[in-house]
Amino acid sequence: MFEKVSRSWELVKASASVLRSDKELMLFPLISGLATLVVLATFLLPMFALRVFADGFGIGAAVFGFLFYFVQYSVIIFFNCALIGAAMIRLDGGDPTLADGFAAAKSRIPAILGYAAISATVGVLLQALKNSKNNFLVRLLGSGLGVAWTLATFLVVPVLVSRDIGPVDALKESVRLLKRTWGENAVGQVGIGAAFGLITFGVVIAGVLLTVLAAQASWMLAVAVGVLFGLGVLLLGIYQAALSGIYSAALYRYAVSHETPDAFRGTDLAHAFEPKAS
Repeated sequence: MFEKVSRSWELVKASASVLRSDKELMLFPLISGLATLVVLATFLLPMFALRVFADGFGIGAAVFGFLFYFVQYSVIIFFNCALIGAAMIRLDGGDPTLADGFAAAKSRIPAILGYAAISATVGVLLQALKNSKNNFLVRLLGSGLGVAWTLATFLVVPVLVSRDIGPVDALKESVRLLKRTWGENAVGQVGIGAAFGLITFGVVIAGVLLTVLAAQASWMLAVAVGVLFGLGVLLLGIYQAALSGIYSAALYRYAVSHETPDAFRGTDLAHAFEPKAS
C-alpha cells in the first residue's frame, strides 16, 4: 500500500509540474465555475417560486432535479473534456490553447450529453437514497454508492476525449481501467482532495480571524480582507480542479499506452500500471 501511495503522489506532483508550465489550463475550471453559477441561478429562481421541494422529494422534485443535474453535468463535463483535451496535447509535448481544448470538447458533444443524462439519472437516484426522510442505513448506502460511482467514473472523460465511443462504452472502459489503476486512482483522488481540503480549511480559519481583527480597526479593511481570502479560496478550488483534470489525463494515458512524457520522467510509471495478476 505504501508503494501505491508513493507512486500516486509522484503522479500528482508531476501533474502539478504540468500545470506550472501551462497555467492557462486553469482557465477551463474558472470558466466552468462561472457557467455553473449561471445554471444554478437559472434553476434556483423557479425552484423557490414554484416551491418544488415543499412536499419533499416527490415526482415533480425528481423531474426538476433531473433537469438541473442534466444541464449542470453537461456544462461541467464539457469543460472537463476541454481541460483534459488540452492537457493531453501538453502531455504530447504540444502547447495547447483554449481553442484547442474547446475544439476537443465540441467534437464530443453528443457523447457528453449522453453521459450527462446518465450522470443526472444516477444523481437523482443517489439524492433519493440520501433523502433525510430515509433511515440511516439507506442514507449510508446512498453515500457509499456515491463514492463508488465517483471512483468508477473518474476516467470516463479522458476516455470520451480520446476515443470515438458512446457514453455507455466509455463507462465500461473506465470501470475496466479502474481495476488496473485502483491504487493510483483512489489514493490520488483522496490525496488531492484531502490536501486541498486541509489547505482550504486553514485559509478559511485564517481569513475569519484576520477579518475579525481588521474589523476592530475599520469595517472597510475587514471587507477588503474578507474579499481577499474569499478569492484565495476560489483560486484554490480552481487549482484543485485543474490538477485533478491533468491527473486523470495522465492516469488514463499511462494505463493504455505505458508511454512516459517528459513531464513524468523519473516517476515509477513502469510499475504503476502493470495488469493485475489473474
